[in-house]
Amino acid sequence: MSARAALLGGFLADLALGDPVRWHPVAGFGRAALRLERAIYAPTRRHGAAFAAGLVGGCGLLAGVLGKLRRAPVLLALTWAALGGRSLVREARRVAVALDAGELGAARAALPALAGRDVEQLDEAGVSRAVVESVAENTGDAVVGALVWGAIAGPAGVAAYRAANTLDALVGHRGERYLRFGWAAARLDDAMSWPAARLGALLAVAAAPLVGGSPAAAWRVLRRDGGAHPSPNAGRLEAAFAGALGVRLGGPLSYEGRSEMRPNLGDGPPPDTAAIRRATRLSLAVGAAAATLCAGVSR
Repeated sequence: MSARAALLGGFLADLALGDPVRWHPVAGFGRAALRLERAIYAPTRRHGAAFAAGLVGGCGLLAGVLGKLRRAPVLLALTWAALGGRSLVREARRVAVALDAGELGAARAALPALAGRDVEQLDEAGVSRAVVESVAENTGDAVVGALVWGAIAGPAGVAAYRAANTLDALVGHRGERYLRFGWAAARLDDAMSWPAARLGALLAVAAAPLVGGSPAAAWRVLRRDGGAHPSPNAGRLEAAFAGALGVRLGGPLSYEGRSEMRPNLGDGPPPDTAAIRRATRLSLAVGAAAATLCAGVSR
């Protein structure tokens, strides 16, 4: 089996099987990382940098050693474990079904599986917007990123990327505890996610006709609005999705009781449940294109 077949096989395994039901390696890594964090925590960037570098480097090294023994099977297994495209689509559609049934409470309860924002005050439009923004951002984080790093650096790249992305989710947010300790994890994830965000955004522009959109409109919104977002990566994907779907993203939101005002991305109306479903189709198209492209350039 070649590396090309391994990347495509990992992508197809995620589409067919989704995340492993038990003994998910990413979940296990997250639990181990939190135990280590509790043991070594200090509110300094130095401690946080050692924590992030040790875990990300260790995962990359271990995967690289295993890859030397059986490169293609290890790459396929790690790619499957690292990808989350099927789960992303499933959870987004679950929220859409609840909203269409008039069950706002159920939709709010399902939202934390996708987005880490406060849900208590969100109306239907707010929930729909949160879902579309999360689908856009996580198409890069949970799909394109692992494929890109698999093509660049094989098993070591997939493992290191997924470790960095997981650490950012665990300690990279700007709460009081992790303001300094989580700085290195957040910056490392930003750096490793940079190529995937740009590739994913360009693929979303190209795939716009598959969801009734215009590549020209998606490109215009990406160029105009992508850099306005506070995240150097999420903004590109959210802007590309907004342009491709013809909706407007951004606006007020709240994380852990802290209110923010995000810049508007796109020119259309706020997303609704139809936009959620179109966003999931766009995410699948971007993932398929990324898998094909990354497999084609891998060695």
